[in-house]
Amino acid sequence: MKVFTIGYEATTMAEFLAALQRAGVERVIDVRALPLSRRPGFSKNILAASLNDAGIEYVHLKALGTPKRGRDAAKKGDVATLEAVYEDQLALPEAQAQAARMRALAAEKPSALLCFERDPRHCHRTLLLAAEGEGAEVVDLMP
Repeated sequence: MKVFTIGYEATTMAEFLAALQRAGVERVIDVRALPLSRRPGFSKNILAASLNDAGIEYVHLKALGTPKRGRDAAKKGDVATLEAVYEDQLALPEAQAQAARMRALAAEKPSALLCFERDPRHCHRTLLLAAEGEGAEVVDLMP
């Protein structure tokens, strides 16, 4: 199974959609705890509409997002705290259920995990796939 990841930091909607389409992505799985953005077009409803117009399905799996304490740690570059907070998040029953759904969705059609950070090394989506990706081939898209 191949799983794509994509961040929308420092990109436009057109560049974002083009990267997804070039890769053949048919579904975006939003793994933000809060699917809101100061970047125009990347909050949940307008993002889902733009993806739909491009023929790409949108799914939000809130429980796979990073809790506020982890997001705050990430902003400060405190990777150890981010990892600990996110590990606790993934242990929750709702997160485990959504991780199983993420795997099923990604196995069904080409899917990309979405979060803000452009560089996947600075994003919880890498931690998510390390913990729940079960041997998936990961392809990081850079719009």
